[in-house]
Amino acid sequence: MISTATSNSRWREERIREDEILRYIPGGRDFIDGADIPGLLSRETKAPDRAEVREILAKSLSVKDLTLEETARLIRVTDPALLEEMRAAALQVKLKVYDNRIVTFAPFYLGNYCVNRCAYCGFNEDNVGAKRKVLNEEEIRREVAVLAGEIGHKRLIVVYGEHPRNDVDYIAKSLETIYSVRVKTRNGFGSIRRVNVNAPPFSVGDLKKIGDVGLGTYQVFQETYHKETYARMHPKTTIKGHYPWRLTAMHRAMEAGIDDVGIGALFGLYDWRYELLALVAHTQELEKRMGVGAHTISFPRLVPALNSMIGPDWPYLVGDEEFKRIMMIIRLAVPYTGMIITAREKASIRDEAVHLGVTQMDASSRIAIGGYSDCVTEQDKVKQQFILGDTRSLDELIRDMASRGFITSFCTAGYRCGRTGKCIMDLLRSGTEGKFCKLNAVLTFQEWLDDFATDETRRLAQPLIDREVAEIRAKNPQVLDIFTGYLERIKKGERDLYL
Repeated sequence: MISTATSNSRWREERIREDEILRYIPGGRDFIDGADIPGLLSRETKAPDRAEVREILAKSLSVKDLTLEETARLIRVTDPALLEEMRAAALQVKLKVYDNRIVTFAPFYLGNYCVNRCAYCGFNEDNVGAKRKVLNEEEIRREVAVLAGEIGHKRLIVVYGEHPRNDVDYIAKSLETIYSVRVKTRNGFGSIRRVNVNAPPFSVGDLKKIGDVGLGTYQVFQETYHKETYARMHPKTTIKGHYPWRLTAMHRAMEAGIDDVGIGALFGLYDWRYELLALVAHTQELEKRMGVGAHTISFPRLVPALNSMIGPDWPYLVGDEEFKRIMMIIRLAVPYTGMIITAREKASIRDEAVHLGVTQMDASSRIAIGGYSDCVTEQDKVKQQFILGDTRSLDELIRDMASRGFITSFCTAGYRCGRTGKCIMDLLRSGTEGKFCKLNAVLTFQEWLDDFATDETRRLAQPLIDREVAEIRAKNPQVLDIFTGYLERIKKGERDLYL
């Protein structure tokens, strides 16, 4: 009989396809090497003057990507008045491209077995204190029933550890299960309409299997782009220790026909300035070589995890003010991209983030395996990958966003109408997509309010809906009759209507 250790070792060896790496790293020199990030950070160490900064901001406001050099100049800004101008410009860019919408989702962890030994992660294979589990089909259905039927989520980011129990066949089957659940709600029905996946890198063939099921955005975070730090965090004997395999994950996804991809770095592992420039270099590489940049960029910060090897004295931990600058500069450097801030962060940081360019955030989040249906709200290090900083319910988050003038969107229409990849990027740059999104945001917001909101949240949100309808009447009158007809049909109980 083959031992579990031997089986896992063989599985590791079969995962990495060198031929699917080399075609994207000609001559062995990858795009991070070619970007010369250390050089950009060491050049022209003096802060740029006002004229330089304002010229760069004007470029961002025209929804044009910044170069690495221009991004590096913004990193060097120290003048408080200029920083405030950057902050204002970041919000302007966000409103111009995405309007005053915040998209919500829920994280859904399906399995925490993992063959990797990342120094900072609670899923670390050597972490014997962690409680391991992979959800079966019935358990997945129970979780989705809570997410879609009680909380009201329409989109998920599903998360899997890298392990034979969470292989590509399991992922494909779990996506089919999630999409199949339909639950009765207060006035209609609830279902998950878009499932994004945060999973390990796969081969092109495996990615096609997942894509065929109806995968939304495919996320793989590099964690750190700094190669020496990467090697220090991820043992060479593990799959994740293979830096080029992970670095080219998004290339393979696009080759497999998945044109919405999400990248990210775990800020705090290395110098935040390096990681920020590397993220910009990554999306520029994808656009240059594959025809479309990153659909989303995420920027999680290191937070406490069970038996993490990184303590409070680690030299690269990112403070709140630096973190705010990271968000602001990403919005200015890549004006079209969606920006995701998760419940790792405390509520006050997330509330401020919506004014710095963020477009997506989670709520009612539980990241223990099976955490939604077990109704346990207390956090437990032995069951979670990390500890959450914001535990607000979706209803609370929506109420707080409404008080700040932001409408919560549950829209997934663009993806189901084929507005993905290069199509969605072009529409975002031109401002066209924002017009569709406002219409569908109001429709889905009304649906959620009718089915899930507390009385207090409905009272607070109604003036916001009225304002949005008035704006549609003034700026988009040609579709007003269709839109108001759909809105009335939703109020009468129809669901999942979109333009």
